[in-house]
Amino acid sequence: MQDKNVSLLDLFWTFAKVGAMTFGGGYAMLPVIEKELIDKKQWMTRQDLMDFFAVSQVTPGVIAVNTASLLGYQKRRILGALSATLGIITPSIIIITIIALFLTKYISSGITEKLFASIRICVAALIVNALLPFFKKGIVSIFTGFLFAFSLAVYFYFKISPALLVVFCAIAAIIYNSIKRKTSK
Repeated sequence: MQDKNVSLLDLFWTFAKVGAMTFGGGYAMLPVIEKELIDKKQWMTRQDLMDFFAVSQVTPGVIAVNTASLLGYQKRRILGALSATLGIITPSIIIITIIALFLTKYISSGITEKLFASIRICVAALIVNALLPFFKKGIVSIFTGFLFAFSLAVYFYFKISPALLVVFCAIAAIIYNSIKRKTSK
């Protein structure tokens, strides 16, 4: 649903703030995206955002960029998608450019290595925090718990493509729900 009340500049700055305030990549951005889009801007519901995350996860690209593009498109079509996408990637481009210009001679120093090791631990905590809502909203029955455990095991043991796992889980859910409906009649 297109929303002309949301300006292209507002889309850009909202996602630029997300991109600038978050370190650790797409998954670490999820709680910040949630706070901005649901709590502050009220552009969507938690369920809408979970749906956007799910679609963003199975499409090529970074989940945060895909989410920005989808929301931008929903609000203002092509120009909205462009504005939101540019907003979320601009801070990274600026930060990477600054790092490349000023820190390349210090990159192999012990202090820099320890700094990055500490940042990785913090990012891991942010990612776990971002995944908790998926568990709470996604694992709602024994069947969905089984799908989670099965997918995790198959992914780690056989290194199956995540896209194939998503397709398998979708087919399994369709079959399960149709059997469940037939037996409840």
